[in-house]
Amino acid sequence: MNIRPLHDRVVIKPLEEEQKTAGGIVIPDTAAEKPQRGEVVAVGNGKPLDNGETRKPEVKVGDKVMFGKFSGSPVKVDGDDVVVMREDDILLVLG
Repeated sequence: MNIRPLHDRVVIKPLEEEQKTAGGIVIPDTAAEKPQRGEVVAVGNGKPLDNGETRKPEVKVGDKVMFGKFSGSPVKVDGDDVVVMREDDILLVLG
């Protein structure tokens, strides 16, 4: 996948959530929630500031992140489903 998002946008490949409950019940696809975890696959150059400088992104390619449930725009790139969002929509980086 050869893409470069603009400014402070990040491209994330959603990670599949567990399809079983703690008790072992299988959750069907129609009832499963939208993934909120993913892996960063591309990062823009950073957020343009009012003074003309650019704030560098805090995430990098390969980071595993969590993001808001309704964050970003789902798109298909080279047959892969990804989510494009602003870096501010990322809640945390998983260790």
